[in-house]
Parts: sequence; structure tokens; C-alpha cells
Amino acid sequence: MSQFVLLMCFLFSVLALGNCQWILQDSHTTASLRGIHSIGNGIAWASGTEGTILRTTDEGATWQRCTTPPDAEKLDFRGIQAFDQNTAIAMSSGKGDLSRLYKTTDACKTWKLLFTNPDKDGFWDAIQFSSNDHKLGALLGDPVKNIFVVMLTFDGGDKRERQTLNATEDINGESVFAASNSSLLNPLPGYRKFCTGGSGGPRVIKLGGGPSDTGKHTTGRFKWDAGLVTERLKSLKQRPSSGCFSMAENQSGVIVAVGGDYTNPNDYSYTAWTSAQGISSKADESFEFHLANYFPHGYRSSVAYDLTTKTWITVGPNGTDISRDDGRNWTALKPTAQDQPDSDKNWNALSLPFVVGPRGRIGKLNAKTLAP
Repeated sequence: MSQFVLLMCFLFSVLALGNCQWILQDSHTTASLRGIHSIGNGIAWASGTEGTILRTTDEGATWQRCTTPPDAEKLDFRGIQAFDQNTAIAMSSGKGDLSRLYKTTDACKTWKLLFTNPDKDGFWDAIQFSSNDHKLGALLGDPVKNIFVVMLTFDGGDKRERQTLNATEDINGESVFAASNSSLLNPLPGYRKFCTGGSGGPRVIKLGGGPSDTGKHTTGRFKWDAGLVTERLKSLKQRPSSGCFSMAENQSGVIVAVGGDYTNPNDYSYTAWTSAQGISSKADESFEFHLANYFPHGYRSSVAYDLTTKTWITVGPNGTDISRDDGRNWTALKPTAQDQPDSDKNWNALSLPFVVGPRGRIGKLNAKTLAP
């Protein structure tokens, strides 16, 4: 079917009758995929259930099924970070020692176990590395003993330090969602944000400052909670299944967050927030983040920004939405006549131009789709 769709898209494009939006690709797996990281030049890595890790070096024309990491056949790899076509770190999510980090340096022929969750009640949700320096990264996990787990690395993931994080607010059932490996932003050293949800309601936690000792970063315990700020996101939903699931930031520093209630994917209320100025009201003028004027059309698990067209795109089980005004207003991106009818639906995570979903679902966004 995917080859047929690709052929139809090519033919219609040549005949100038239209352009496919999502070109569905063959992943050669039925695993549920939640991890995706595109690093450009045709290179991307994806990950999911049953120890599944995939790799492409040709824009997704072919996806290689990687060797399964040791003792990982039943693990759920919900996050992956790639450094080049040969090197990547995969993060599995699960309670206690089911949360692990594996690394490959030989194009996924072999894997090395880097780290296993030392907290028996812990659960890892996201892993991100700085786009400016791939040696600097952060790992985010659900609260343990009422403190969110944040671990830092300064050597590309080989070693980690637990961050001193004094979240002074009562967590009260709050957690992080491991839906798309995008609940954490790690753009600069000492500057991270993550968003939460659950029965305590959604909020954004911002961590600034730097280590108390600005010298060596490889040993010792540093206090990285200088400048910690928390902000509640406006929402009437305070359920274990609802909150903020994903954040993205553009080059201007605007942050857009999306979410909702994954048990009620068609409920579009309180599914997007933005730090863009110009939409605040008296009710929320003291907040950095504001509710969107027009929400995406349902629960959304991932959001990304396309720099070329200055367009935000967000995906979820029931559809795809775009915003051209920094997340203030969202419109549905519906399939064209040349698309497979459900090509806009059943997606979990984005790393443009790729999108992944359940049952091995992988798509590639047609670059012309977002053109104004």
C-alpha cells in the first residue's frame, strides 16, 4: 500500500494535479513507534516497542531494522537521540529497571548498555541533547519521593549526574508523559524546560542558572536549580490522563506546548498553549504562557516547528493541525484527494519531516504541504 501511495503521489505531482501531504513509508515492523529523531541529510532514527529501533540514511526510502540491544526484546524505546548515521542513544521507558539507556557507535550493529534506572519506583520519560553541543544532555523522569528526576550528562551520555532539583510546589499526582520524547526542552547548557500533567494539573518547570562550581563537569554533585521557575498552564482538566505532552521552541524563543486528554482524543479543549505575545487577557496577563485562541482538533502528543515556512505542526490520534501565528490559532491539515484517507491520523511523535505512530506507522511530510 505504501508503495502505491508513493507512486500515486509522484504521478499526481508530475501532472500538477495536487501534492500528497504525508507520504507513508514501509517500516517493516508492527511495533508501536514513539521515538523519532531526524538530523538532516536524509538521516533519521526511530524507536518503539518490542526493543525496536529503526534507521534510515536515504530520507526514509528504506528503513533498516537495527539489531535489538542486549536483553531488550521486551523493552519500550520511547526516546531516541541521534548524533550521526552511526551513533545514537536509545531510551526505554518502564518502571524501575525497565528504564534504560543503550548506545551504538557502529550504525546499530551492536549496542552498549550505558545506564539502568537506579530508582525502583522511577519511570523515564524523555532524553534530549543540546543542539549546540552534543556532549550536553538531560534525562527526565517521573517524581521519585516527590522530586522530579533530572539527570545531566557532559560527555555525550556515557556518564550522568543527578540534578539537585528542589521543586518547592506540592506535586500532588503530577507526572510527565512519555508520549513522544518531547516533554523536555534542552536547548542550552544550564537552561532546560519540561512540562507536566496529571491530577495536579499541567505546568511548565524552567531550570536556569548553572553549576555551583563552574570548573570540572565530570565529577561531583552540582546544584543546577538556580533560577527554578514553575508556571501553571491554564486548564480545567486535572486528571491522570491529561495535561501537557509536548513542547517545541523556534529560533525566536517562542515556545508552543500541546496536550489534552489521551483517553478522550476528540476533546479539543485545553490542548495548546503558547508563549507568543499578543493574545493575553486580563485573566492571564501575568503568565508567560497563554491558551491558544483556536485549539487543535483534539488531543495532541507532539509538536514541531518548520523554520523554512515558519509553521508549527502538531499531531495526535485523530488528526494533524498547523499554526502560522506561533500557536495562537490552529487549523486542521486534512488529507488531499491524493492522500491515503487516514494519512493525517494515528500519529504519536514528530521530528520533521518524519512522523511515527502505532503498528509501525511512519510518514514523511511533503515539503510543499506547508508552503503558504
